[in-house]
Amino acid sequence: MAKAAPAEQMKLLDVQALDAKLTSLAKRRGVLEKDPRITDLEDALAVANSALGTAKLAVHDAEAELRRAEADVEQVAGRIERDEARLNSGTGLSKDLVALQSDIASLNRRRSDLEDVELEILERLDGLREKQAAQQQIVDDIQGSFAGIRAELDAAIAEIAAEEEQVRAEREAFVAGVDPVALDIYEKTRAKRGIGAARLFHGKSEGSGMTLSPADLAEVKAAAEDDIVFCPDSGCILVRSPEWN
Repeated sequence: MAKAAPAEQMKLLDVQALDAKLTSLAKRRGVLEKDPRITDLEDALAVANSALGTAKLAVHDAEAELRRAEADVEQVAGRIERDEARLNSGTGLSKDLVALQSDIASLNRRRSDLEDVELEILERLDGLREKQAAQQQIVDDIQGSFAGIRAELDAAIAEIAAEEEQVRAEREAFVAGVDPVALDIYEKTRAKRGIGAARLFHGKSEGSGMTLSPADLAEVKAAAEDDIVFCPDSGCILVRSPEWN
C-alpha cells in the first residue's frame, strides 16, 4: 500500500480544492463559449445574408434589364433622328418621303412602348432596391447584436482566463511543497476518477457523498495513519481528518 505522511495527505485536499476551482472555471468558460444567443444569431445571420443575396441578385437582374431597355430606346431614337433628318432635307421621291413619314410614326409608337417598359422596370427597380436596403438593415442589426454579445462574452471569458491563470500559478507553487509520491498518486487518481482526493468525515466520503459501510470503515481503521486509502465508491484518495470516524 502506498504511503504518505498524514500532513502530506491533508495537502492533497488543498490541491483538490484548486483543481475543483479550475474545473468550475472551465465549465463557466464552456457555457460562455456555447452561449445559445451566439448560435441563434449565427443562424439568423445566415438566413438574413441569404435573403440579402437574393435581393441583390434581383436588383442586379433588374438593372441589367433596364440597361437593355435603355439601349432599345436609344436605338429607336437614333433611327427616328436619322429618318427625320432625311425627311427634313426634302430629298428623294414623294412616295419615299411619305413612306419615311409612316416609318417615323411607327418608330415613335415603338419608342413610346419601349419607354413604358423602361418606366415599369424603373419602378420595379426602385421597389427592389428598397427591399435590398431593408434586408441590408436587418443584416446590419443582427451583426450589431452579434458584435455586442460577442464583446460581452469575450470580456467575461477573458476574466475567467485571467482567474484560471492565477489559480494555476497558485497550484503550481503549492504542489512544489507536496510529497511527490502522494502527488503522483493523486494526479493519476484524478485523471482516472475525475476527483483526486476527498475528506473522510464522520464515516462519510465527501468524494462520493456516501457513508462507508461498517466493513469499509473497519478496513480504513485497520490501515496505518500514513497508508493512502481510497473511497470504495468514487475511487478517490480518502484523506482522514481528525474526526474521520
